[in-house]
Amino acid sequence: MRQAIRFRRRGRIVEVRDFSPRTLLLDYLRLTERSVGTKEGCAEGDCGACTVALGRVRDGRVVYEPVNACILLLGQVDGADVVSVEDLAADGVLHPVQAAMVEHHGSQCGFCTPGIVMSLYTLYREAERPVTREAVNDCLAGNLCRCTGYRPIVDAALAACEGPPADRFLAESETIRADLEGIADGADIFVGDDTRFFAAPASEDALAALYARHPDATLVAGCTDVGLWITKGMAAIDKVIWLGRVAGLDAIEAGPEALTIGATATHSAAHASLGALDPDMGELMRRFGSVQVRASGTVGGNIANGSPIGDLAPALIALGAALELRKGDRVRALPLEEFFLAYRKQDREPGEFVRRVSVNRLGAGDAFRCFKVSKRFDEDISAVMGAFRLALVGRRIASARVAYGGMAATPKRAPETEAMLVGVSLDDPASWEPAFAALAADFQPLDDHRASAAYRRTVARNLLAKALHELATGRTDETRLVGERPALQAAE
Repeated sequence: MRQAIRFRRRGRIVEVRDFSPRTLLLDYLRLTERSVGTKEGCAEGDCGACTVALGRVRDGRVVYEPVNACILLLGQVDGADVVSVEDLAADGVLHPVQAAMVEHHGSQCGFCTPGIVMSLYTLYREAERPVTREAVNDCLAGNLCRCTGYRPIVDAALAACEGPPADRFLAESETIRADLEGIADGADIFVGDDTRFFAAPASEDALAALYARHPDATLVAGCTDVGLWITKGMAAIDKVIWLGRVAGLDAIEAGPEALTIGATATHSAAHASLGALDPDMGELMRRFGSVQVRASGTVGGNIANGSPIGDLAPALIALGAALELRKGDRVRALPLEEFFLAYRKQDREPGEFVRRVSVNRLGAGDAFRCFKVSKRFDEDISAVMGAFRLALVGRRIASARVAYGGMAATPKRAPETEAMLVGVSLDDPASWEPAFAALAADFQPLDDHRASAAYRRTVARNLLAKALHELATGRTDETRLVGERPALQAAE
């Protein structure tokens, strides 16, 4: 067992042995290192001013992704190459991204600029060429600019990414890879004592044993939710078990009949496989938080935190997903919809953790639609999220699975609505009305600052009508801001 975390920083391996389990990466950079180029803005992973890049070895090469340092635990950088804005320029020469920002007047006050530069750095390194304006906009969805405006920033990104990437990090890529592989020892990590610790088990068996001994510990996967407990709730978290080093817990198995996603697979890693189930799932994942959130947040974490407004759970419930959990040596499975019992309460015993989620692929006669409605198009919490899986026989609905998020204390199916949809003809809109009316029996919507109950009730009805209209007419250009629904791509 290793009693320290190790990561690469500016060409050397850093080992940290004594730190609070709730120490955030941003605090380490600014207060311990005094690397103050990285800024704190919102302290909740929304504004992107704190963005840094983490490099990890994947498929034999070092891949860099942006993360929000303000809600990432220091312990989570174990095994990574940590790059902040101070590291980009070399020998007095600006990095191509920095030079393009200067050339295109992409900065005014400069407070948000470091985070923007770091997001664009990961785009510069990892994006396929040619880089489109849409790709730049997606990259910047998690970065707010308070004074410059986005047009010159986007222009700078396009200019920097005109050619293939070429910087000192690429020139040193073999050295960086060797360094990271050298500290990947596969050992369990435990820093602290039994009353206060940061732990990172390396195997599922080690995780099960540790969590059985400390069922009061806080499980952390991406920390995109727990990070806010620390920064906003000032939670005194004394025991942290980070799941990011558990071998195999992030596995994605895209079989011909079903897709299985390990609990610690990030949203970025799962995006392509989920999108292969249906194009609407791909679009849902594209709008899931920001690139920073998708790089850190996990599929299992989004489910296990039990949020009534989590986007992924309603879609997976509509698809008929099943969940697998483990406690000690015992493994059990249950339909995902049965996991959510009440607000922030799940069918999960002390010491039990989510292993994976699996979902069968759509059948030949199945149709799927899911829609997210939020105040902002990008990086926003849903007011209402609706998902619909309909089995069609000819032009009639033979069976239906309908689920919503944001309408109740948990993600929830709509059984009365489903019953009223059976036998409905796509060619007879009047026959849809009983299903619309049944929504009132299925939900008494939340009424809060995000949306009123009346608004949610109306939107829920309209989303079901939208799904039926698209299936009836075969047209999506009438109902979607982003154009027609793309063709389904085969799973990799």
